[in-house]
Amino acid sequence: MMWTTLLLWLGALLSVSYAQLSETEGTGGEEEAVELFTTPRAKMAAATSDFGYNLFRALAGRDPKANVFLAPISISAVLTQLSMGASPDRSERWLYRALRYHTLQDPQLHDTLRDLLASLRAPGKGISIAARIYLARRLRLKPEYFGVVEKQYGVRPKALMGGAKDVNEINDWVKQQTGGKVDRFMSKPLGRNSGVVPLGAAYFKGKWITRFSQSGLMEDFQLDGEVPARIPMMQQDNYPVKMGVDPDLGCTIAQIQMQDDVSMFVFLPDDVTQNMTLVEESLTAEFVQDLSMTLHPVHVALTLPVLKFSYSTDLLPLLSDLGECLHLSPSLFILLSSVFTSLTSSLSISPGLAEFLADTDLTKITAQTVKLGSLNHKVVMEMAPEGTQYASSSQVHAPLSYRVDRPFLFLVRDEASGALLFIGRVVNPRKLRI
Repeated sequence: MMWTTLLLWLGALLSVSYAQLSETEGTGGEEEAVELFTTPRAKMAAATSDFGYNLFRALAGRDPKANVFLAPISISAVLTQLSMGASPDRSERWLYRALRYHTLQDPQLHDTLRDLLASLRAPGKGISIAARIYLARRLRLKPEYFGVVEKQYGVRPKALMGGAKDVNEINDWVKQQTGGKVDRFMSKPLGRNSGVVPLGAAYFKGKWITRFSQSGLMEDFQLDGEVPARIPMMQQDNYPVKMGVDPDLGCTIAQIQMQDDVSMFVFLPDDVTQNMTLVEESLTAEFVQDLSMTLHPVHVALTLPVLKFSYSTDLLPLLSDLGECLHLSPSLFILLSSVFTSLTSSLSISPGLAEFLADTDLTKITAQTVKLGSLNHKVVMEMAPEGTQYASSSQVHAPLSYRVDRPFLFLVRDEASGALLFIGRVVNPRKLRI
């Protein structure tokens, strides 16, 4: 069976340029951009996803040889809570631009996000989210802010007591919000100058629709320039997926269905390599939505790692470098470059968060000058063989094989809304922490 080749289009990002390209090719007609996200919830999901992809790129670029993981919806949630305490003329505007909210034109923005978060917390989706603002008690805090955030998002910002009590309070709350799965969120007290401390955490263990019959077999996971790692794998023949090959990205993409309208996209490079920059740069909400509509249903002999890991980091140092970028898929870039020779693979625009961090005007929280102390983030994820049904026993002639036995990138997406739930890059499973 021949692979199906995908040409990944992001025409909506450059609809004018795309129309000009069509005219250059002599079509004589005007291309009309297709609006992929039509409801307020879908547009909000796309905004939080694009913010997540930007943040993931910044995180992945910090150490290209490291395993990195992110649950961006938790960070969108907590920074949106923070925006409710910002001055509307400056800090709120900058936060909205970084969070991609300026594209929404949604007067009910907070209601839309609240409803989206409620839908994602449905038990069957497998994700637990914790997002909260902590504030130094030394600040002269405005009680109105506490009430507004609690009424809108059901979580009340918390004043810090200082010292080890803060660590215990935060760890206990995160553990409770994630069903006991995200433990020891913080290991040391906050700094003395910590004024505002947003935090986001998440746990994910979704269940496949089709279970894996074989699990725990120790197999080689190929590493770039190193001896292979022996790790447990799960395997199932005749497994239903959607799949395609992108020669420009140099990878094979598979979409694997999970319960409650959630799916996992796996980007498997053709070669054993730590360098997944092309794939990372291609990720946008529109790109992944296009994939979900373009990949082809096939049955494969599917082999995936059995993984259970935790990952934590302070995202605050990344925020000043986080700008708004329009990312073009390599295939579209190649097509357009013949017409626009000066076009680059990403177009940088004003970095809203850098401006916000330089002038953190949180006048609805306190009249005092205040800075963010940190933006701690911790995720825990499990990839296990459980599923709700068995693969079909009917034989498929010359079945395809999809073996995720080398460095790969993956993302977990809520198909109902299009929201990005989880994204990660696995370079070396030996270095994953439980």
